[in-house]
Amino acid sequence: MPKNYPLYINGKWVEKKDTYEVINPFNGETVALLSKPDKFDIEAAVVSAEKGFHKMRSLHTYERFEILEKTGEILKRNAEEMAHYISLEVGKAYKYSLIETQRVVNIFKYAAEEAKRIHGETVPMDIVKGFENRLSFYLRVPVGIIAAITPFNFPVNLPAHKIAPAIAAGNSVVFKPSINGSITAYFLVQAMLEAGLPEDAVNLLYGDKDTGEAIVADEKIRMVSFTGSPKVGREIMSKGGLKKYTMELGSNSALIVDKTANILEAARKAVVGAFYNSGQVCISLQRIYVHQDIEEEFLEHFIKETKKLKIGDPLDESTDIGPVISSESKQRIIGWVEEAVKEGAKIELGGDFNGNLMNPTIFSGVTDKMKISCLEVFAPIVSTVPFKDINEAVRMVNDSIYGLQAGIYTNDLKNALYFVKHIDTGGVLINDIPTARADHQPYGGVKESGIGREGIKYALEEMTELKFVSFA
Repeated sequence: MPKNYPLYINGKWVEKKDTYEVINPFNGETVALLSKPDKFDIEAAVVSAEKGFHKMRSLHTYERFEILEKTGEILKRNAEEMAHYISLEVGKAYKYSLIETQRVVNIFKYAAEEAKRIHGETVPMDIVKGFENRLSFYLRVPVGIIAAITPFNFPVNLPAHKIAPAIAAGNSVVFKPSINGSITAYFLVQAMLEAGLPEDAVNLLYGDKDTGEAIVADEKIRMVSFTGSPKVGREIMSKGGLKKYTMELGSNSALIVDKTANILEAARKAVVGAFYNSGQVCISLQRIYVHQDIEEEFLEHFIKETKKLKIGDPLDESTDIGPVISSESKQRIIGWVEEAVKEGAKIELGGDFNGNLMNPTIFSGVTDKMKISCLEVFAPIVSTVPFKDINEAVRMVNDSIYGLQAGIYTNDLKNALYFVKHIDTGGVLINDIPTARADHQPYGGVKESGIGREGIKYALEEMTELKFVSFA
């Protein structure tokens, strides 16, 4: 009988008879059960978080620092075990699961340091006649209760990006992870409690759409930090009403490969960008625009490098690509591939499944109206499109409802500067893939890729309010 993972509410682990199943996407086996909250559990979690906020805002900076620092140490100790569960419940190749758990250690350490740097600024009031003899300044104060709602694909990294800065700022958290990803969430909450986080400061609720909507609709929730799709993001904001939001809503990230680029390097990095975690990454490389003079050479290298990837059991340490998350995702992907072929796209490599394992798939002949190009495919699928000059390439990149990150490979400084100035994304990478993310950088998008920024320092700014103070 699989283990029933309990909720964490009001300082207690609560096991329920009603449960969700966590399905291993590689073999379809049930690997765990999750206690299913009812409306009373959700209400109790928010009430508990309200008590937790009063405790958190009273903590001194050094106390929050110590909690975050110790959480990082505990997570480092448990990194291999957590990586095992990431691979088991979301199908990520173990080598990348281990990288994720190692990154999370640093996220909590970064947050510990940023907790020391929350400060205000004096405001010179004597620029206005009649306000000459005032001492005025502003402080940064915590927002309150933050709802952290996260997807399956980075089940410990993405929660850490929301919870660590929330704690650093003195907020409390109601945490709802994805059902596939909740075992890891359980370990994360355990680590924070072991590190000395006040019991009411975090509440863990597993659940589906109904659970999420009930959380965000509660007026006591002062901010929602969400990672997911634009559709769900809109629904959350319509249900949540007047509160703060950080929304990271995905993309169909693009890369330009200029004729002056190092073609082999660009091809090798593009393989990582397109197929890492089976393409189930918000900044997965989905569109590659290649200068027409080097298109054939680039595609040759790209296919050759892609064929080196090993597809299989994510728990095998030599595996590069595991399964897509579910049979529902598989059916959607098959439909999009078939539709693209009917509309004239050519499969240069892959395009087929073995169980839930999709072979890395490269398309050519793709138009910007095809779903595999204009929407977020969230699969190991990428397309190559030729361009004549940098103006055309930038126009094609910008012709998207998304705008999270974009990259360019070029040794032409003029083209690089044109790209920086004219590309319409939240992140711009020169001689790198758009899939690159350092955990301390400002991270977020424009258009339907979302609002607000993550990255510990920048998330902290989102999770605090300015309070103005004036002595007359």
